[in-house]
Amino acid sequence: MTLRPSEVGRPPTPRHCTPRLRLKPKTPKTGYIDGAWWPHSDDLTRELPDLIAGLSVRLGDIDRVRYHLGEWAKAPDKHATGGHLVRLDGYRLQPINTLEVLGLNRDKVLLLVVPPYTDPDYAHTAMMAAAGSDNTSTVEGLLMTSVRDKIARIQKHTTEQRWINGCDKARPEGSSPTPSNRE
Repeated sequence: MTLRPSEVGRPPTPRHCTPRLRLKPKTPKTGYIDGAWWPHSDDLTRELPDLIAGLSVRLGDIDRVRYHLGEWAKAPDKHATGGHLVRLDGYRLQPINTLEVLGLNRDKVLLLVVPPYTDPDYAHTAMMAAAGSDNTSTVEGLLMTSVRDKIARIQKHTTEQRWINGCDKARPEGSSPTPSNRE
């Protein structure tokens, strides 16, 4: 393999460390989300350093990341990256398939999160649509969620909430044995 002049003296960026991120232009905001992110895994603390580095260009230093608890492996309340601590706030009420990143200056970016194991062509299409400057689609619309999938998600969420609130003795499939107190 022959290196191009721009690559000489610089180690190649490993593919797994490159954030798969697309943002809308910084022009007047349209739509619900500001772009899309396609993480490589469901390990938020592993995925965040590269995402934060990419978003710091737009937001400056990052203060907080809000995420939906059901979509990520257990994460600590704070995560050291880029020389400072970033607060990680997991909520059950955070909209599914979204991640909100807030800068110290209170600017924020709301991202569509494309699930990690999504087909690459499908993920690319959703990300490019989400980053379109005139896009006003919903999260469900961008992920092309079928009505059947949406109903199944709502039913699973309702069952989990009933279990957490003590209304149902059987633990839902795929839920953690100890409910979280975060809402």
